[in-house]
Amino acid sequence: MIHLVMIAPLVRKTLDKCPIQIRRKLFVWVASVETHGLEKVRHQPGWHDEPLKGQRQGQRSIRLNKQWRAIYMILDNHSIKFCEIQEVTPHDY
Repeated sequence: MIHLVMIAPLVRKTLDKCPIQIRRKLFVWVASVETHGLEKVRHQPGWHDEPLKGQRQGQRSIRLNKQWRAIYMILDNHSIKFCEIQEVTPHDY
């Protein structure tokens, strides 16, 4: 199934402050999902696509690199909405 990927306005603001390689990697993931479908991309090595727990249950994250994560959720209409781009500090992992 091919998905439509949406990036919330607040996420776009965060992306503007991110390093260019982080933006590029996110848009590579988006293009891959829109072309090949989430299930196929989810199993590709390197993205570390994983479900979140606790307060973020129902959301998933992908690794853009060791320091940056993108948090997304799958909506009822099977589209994908990015909720947040996070910079992870070294003591968080």
